[in-house]
Amino acid sequence: MAGSSSYLARPEKVERQWFVVDAAGKPIGRLAARIARILTGKHRPTYTPHVDTGDFVIVVNAEKVRLTGKKGAQSHYHYHTGHSGGYRSIPWDVMLQKKPAFLFEHVVRGMLPKTRLKYDRKLKVYAGPGHPHSAQSPAALEL
Repeated sequence: MAGSSSYLARPEKVERQWFVVDAAGKPIGRLAARIARILTGKHRPTYTPHVDTGDFVIVVNAEKVRLTGKKGAQSHYHYHTGHSGGYRSIPWDVMLQKKPAFLFEHVVRGMLPKTRLKYDRKLKVYAGPGHPHSAQSPAALEL
């Protein structure tokens, strides 16, 4: 096709927006998948795989997110302390009560590409209804 060209976004020309999402009563997996799409910039027509074109997302009420099915008992957060015999495994329903923001970040991070572009720094998760990012005037996003 003579005369046609592909658009490639340039990092200095990307205009980022701030969105706030209320996670109360929403399924954790569906919400995390939609947020991962916004963080990577795939919701924009100017998406370019090698350029960070994503937006910032603020998630409030992470403690009220819903675990559907048997995820609370069957899904576990795994880590190792570094000492011998230091393997630990915590069920998601316990993590949701102790560290709801950490659990939500963990789920979203698992849905992001494992590349040099670290999209998880644009995700801000808060367990309660408040957040300190009112200066950015985030737009409410209904997912």
